[in-house]
Amino acid sequence: MGYRLGLYEKALPPLPWEEKLRNAKNAGFDWLEISIDETDEKLGRLGWRHEKLVELKRASESTGCPILTMCLSGHRRFPLGSRDAEIRRKALDIMRRAVFFSAETGIRIIQLAGYDVYYEDSGDDTCEWFDENLARCVEIAAEYGVLLGFETMETPFMDTVQKAMRHLQANCSPYLGIYPDVGNLTNASLLYGFNVCDDIAAGRGHIFAAHLKETMPGVYRNLSFGQGHTDCVSAVKSLYEMGVRMYTGEFWYQEGLDWRQNLSAAAAFLRGQIECAITQCGGTL
Repeated sequence: MGYRLGLYEKALPPLPWEEKLRNAKNAGFDWLEISIDETDEKLGRLGWRHEKLVELKRASESTGCPILTMCLSGHRRFPLGSRDAEIRRKALDIMRRAVFFSAETGIRIIQLAGYDVYYEDSGDDTCEWFDENLARCVEIAAEYGVLLGFETMETPFMDTVQKAMRHLQANCSPYLGIYPDVGNLTNASLLYGFNVCDDIAAGRGHIFAAHLKETMPGVYRNLSFGQGHTDCVSAVKSLYEMGVRMYTGEFWYQEGLDWRQNLSAAAAFLRGQIECAITQCGGTL
């Protein structure tokens, strides 16, 4: 097809891993993106023993749906730039465990949350702590050959590709890149008055993959595709022309909705958007 489409784990209800993977595959997705968020339950995955990791990998193999990426949002609770030394220590421990988990299970890319802090006030000191600890994270990733890609977020610290690029230039590592969220960029473009495709172009040569998410002004989640203002076709066209071939549908499981139908509808919508963009680029499917 010339591209691959992944599914964000939180679009699925709580299910055994094999069922999650099989449903993702049946709905039309090529891989699953595992979530390691700030909850104790999901952070606890990073402490799984070898046998549990092997079991997860076998589930991927048996269903034909690999887990290729990780959304690591646990740093919201334990940020790299925290003023609390114990929280910074925990943040680095999370990073080490996430990289090891990825290396053991075949995950290629960890999407790294672009926050210096989240529940604290940002300042010069939190930015400095973030920069210092980011350099350590990059060293850990390089040791295991795992890629770290910044997600563009909904807070001013890193809500554009251009802001993410400053940290890439400071570290100058092939293991640190960008994994932007097109929906977040769309909302940021309204705040700053830039063109989303121009901002994406600032990351040329450094974008590993992209989240495709529906948003509206001030609304960042729980929207169905096609109901917001995210222009997936234009964004994917820019990304595809830059060589990006991995796209992940980011949306959430919602009580009361037919989640299987929602998965299939999202896959069909996103493939339609991606393939329209590829066609406009003169690519072949």
